[in-house]
Amino acid sequence: MFQTTNTFILALISMFILSACSTQKAKNVGLSNAVNPYPPKLEKVFERHGGLDHWNEMNSLSFKLTDPEKEEQYHLNLKDRRERIEGSNFTMASDGTNIWIDAEDDYTGNPKFYSQLMFYFYAMPFVLGDDGILYSETPDLVFEGQSYPGFRISYNDGVGLSSKDEYFIHYHPETYQMEWLGYTVTYFSNEKSSKIKWIRYDDWAETQKLILPASITWYKLEDNKPLEPRNTIKFEDVKLSKKAPSDELFRQPKTAKIVE
Repeated sequence: MFQTTNTFILALISMFILSACSTQKAKNVGLSNAVNPYPPKLEKVFERHGGLDHWNEMNSLSFKLTDPEKEEQYHLNLKDRRERIEGSNFTMASDGTNIWIDAEDDYTGNPKFYSQLMFYFYAMPFVLGDDGILYSETPDLVFEGQSYPGFRISYNDGVGLSSKDEYFIHYHPETYQMEWLGYTVTYFSNEKSSKIKWIRYDDWAETQKLILPASITWYKLEDNKPLEPRNTIKFEDVKLSKKAPSDELFRQPKTAKIVE
């Protein structure tokens, strides 16, 4: 029976996806202008990773996710965010209207939580250029004597299922390469949280002149700060293309069930 790694953690952070997928355009108070809606230093982060304009030229993405417990194949339409995930004993997809799943056994995870979760982690930092996001500066994250400047990511009220969530992107002050992603969780209580969880981005690879993660690592925490590595997942066999993927990839087979 399929078991997701750190299911509880994945469930908690899944609302990041639901918030980031919103098509509502936010105003970035004090940091935006009519030409460029992003803070200038965040724009430098995008440029360090190949540029948001170049990312937006791509229409399809596929990659393989591996960790010690599973291997999954992902296919994405980057324009409408349709997605197909193929595991060892299941296939699920978001087809633009529904999420469907075709599984040999009872699926033990939550398809709505898992849908697009790993895509969003993989597509950093570019998904932080999605609509519906508010940007503000945040104190540096200090780890092993190095200070990493960053931005706080929040959402307008009512955006996504958990608009009170907050996220934090931190980058190297000299290279502007993304180094950390922090997040808080409000989904279960609907109350703002001061507890920040951290993922490190320090393993990158170039694909189609875009710098995207080869692996990411969740960290153990101490006093709301990252302490030491806990678990790592890898992204392999990455393919990016300007050609849109086939619609057939996302079409529901007769044996699949719609997720209510």
